[in-house]
Amino acid sequence: MYMERTLKSLLEDPAIASIAPDAISKWDLSKEEFYHWTLQEIADKMGWQVLERGFMSLFQAAKRDSFYTKLYTESDWAEEPAKESASLVYFPSDDPAADDRPFILLVPGGGFVNVWNLTEGWPVARHYNERGYHVFILTYQVKVEASALKAMDDIARAMEIIAARKDEFHVNPERYITCGFSAGGYIVCLWNTEAGYPAFGLKKPEACFPIYPVTSYRLMDAEEWEEGEDKDAFAKSGTGCTMQQACNSCFEIPQHAEEFPPTAIFLAAEDELVDPEHSRLLAKALENAGIPCRLEVGPTGGHGFADGTGMCMEGWPERAIDWYEQLK
Repeated sequence: MYMERTLKSLLEDPAIASIAPDAISKWDLSKEEFYHWTLQEIADKMGWQVLERGFMSLFQAAKRDSFYTKLYTESDWAEEPAKESASLVYFPSDDPAADDRPFILLVPGGGFVNVWNLTEGWPVARHYNERGYHVFILTYQVKVEASALKAMDDIARAMEIIAARKDEFHVNPERYITCGFSAGGYIVCLWNTEAGYPAFGLKKPEACFPIYPVTSYRLMDAEEWEEGEDKDAFAKSGTGCTMQQACNSCFEIPQHAEEFPPTAIFLAAEDELVDPEHSRLLAKALENAGIPCRLEVGPTGGHGFADGTGMCMEGWPERAIDWYEQLK
């Protein structure tokens, strides 16, 4: 249905044009050669096999007038321009029983530079919808100082909007699951520390699904850094504090895992961007704290496998839901 259409024709379709800048936030895709390729060409040349599933979800969701919500007002944007890109998209499930299940708050990754809704947001939402769960995708502030802390504000604001419109969305705002990828994985993990839901007086998630997450500043501090690279500047960009401060505070997730909900972690052993040890450290901390944890490490797939289509990690969203439901 969509594979023979170009990325340009899809993103410029009036039905979803309002959300097109969020495809990969802060990246003008119209300047890229692949913007003019069909989804089939993109799949063949770039390996992004998940796009059709994502657009199927998006066009379905866009049939609702209120599927897309900016988190902040124009006056907020004037004071803090980064807030303009923060948004929430609602992907409802057709399953009537979804109203009685927790909703899923989905947080794509992008290194706090972009937010990859195109691969880690829209396609994954469809998996959860098909399993009978309503989904919200968060596009958070990026390219901003203390970006991880700003993301805490963004989640809290999203939860406020969801609570205010709970009847419209058919959800219980106190029942939710978080799922995040890479930097988004760090965000959903940080949400489980003192900087997250406790700081905002909100309920703990019923489960957390970090996907190839970053979790440890101590691990990053111990890595070899190129001459001239500034560890403190790197840490401040995410946390607002120095590397040493980040290593000795709630930003060091494995040292502050006692308030986590049951957690299922998915990654690939060949991850070339985020050391798999980030996930193993978190899993060990959860085990030590007596918190139910599933750690699935696929042998191949690398970083950014998204919904796992065509890889050994295919089906992980369904396995995450199976695991959560078995806990009950």
